Amino acid sequence: MDATDHKLLSLLRTDARLSVAALAQKLGVSRGTVSNRIAKLEDAGVIVGYTIRLRPDSQPDEIKAWMSIAVQGNEARRVIASLLGEAGVATLHDTNGRWDLLAELRAPNLAELAKVLERIRLIKGISNTETSIHLETYRLS
Repeated sequence: MDATDHKLLSLLRTDARLSVAALAQKLGVSRGTVSNRIAKLEDAGVIVGYTIRLRPDSQPDEIKAWMSIAVQGNEARRVIASLLGEAGVATLHDTNGRWDLLAELRAPNLAELAKVLERIRLIKGISNTETSIHLETYRLS
């Protein structure tokens, strides 16, 4: 990836609904260049999907949890790839200290959260997890 790819990803992170024409104008390249770069980033697995961001309090009935994850040996890439494919994982963060990863989990109810936890715990390369259910957010950014 070069500087243009990084700028393209930054623009898409900010607003994934930007048109190819708008992206091309902001990057100072042709629409064909933008389309080709997006296709290459998707094919390489750098872009794995498009989504929307909601305010944390916009779905009050949704169950949210934080899962701290310890990874065995050199299995981090495999574990991360598996977690990014798990629909119940809203965000995934690399950390330091006792835990290797921190995953924000979301599910419509406790039964579905239990299924998400079970699927994650079966991922090869995960040695230990600890999950806390999110109860309240006191400051929205």
